[in-house]
Amino acid sequence: MKNVDDLIESAAELAERGLSRGEIADELNVSRETASWLVERAGGDDEPTEPADDGSTADIHVDWSAIGRDSARLTYAARAMADLLAKEGEEVDLTVGIEKAGAPLATAIAAELDTDLGTYAPAKHQWEEGDIAEHGGGFSRNFAAIRDRDCYLVDDIITSGTTMRESIEAIRDHGGEPVACVVLADKVGYDDIDGVPVHSLIDVVRVDRQ
Repeated sequence: MKNVDDLIESAAELAERGLSRGEIADELNVSRETASWLVERAGGDDEPTEPADDGSTADIHVDWSAIGRDSARLTYAARAMADLLAKEGEEVDLTVGIEKAGAPLATAIAAELDTDLGTYAPAKHQWEEGDIAEHGGGFSRNFAAIRDRDCYLVDDIITSGTTMRESIEAIRDHGGEPVACVVLADKVGYDDIDGVPVHSLIDVVRVDRQ
């Protein structure tokens, strides 16, 4: 995708397929507020609700499909992410991928670091309108359980930190200890979230010229 019009078109296609606003945000690597704005624009609203989270209407779209659509490239990127984690913790035997995009990255990272694999589906996948606090995420029973284990946490993009923070809390609620997080790109530039170190291959810094 090269411009906002492409994003609007993609948001419309995803909405027509029945995806929630949270899932659209995940697919397009934008905030939930931006996802709503894009869908509203696609619906022909000339004056859609402005995306607003922290008082800013700006967002940054990160398209990493050139990596994601090729298994070899994905593996190379995951190996680099695994290298960022290699010195974090000595007893880590579980890598948890945040669905959807974090799961394939976590799979390759788990293979590189020789850990078990778990996945977490965040609450935003259920989010459509209003407050998502009433909805909870969950761990898939098809993969490894937390069971009081030290673990790494993997996602593709940090947009606001909400999903990563939720995932850290969920792991702790299940008795686990998140040792470190890793992502492809961090739009915020976190050093840590709730005391857990955050590593990223790319830090995105927006420069606003006033």
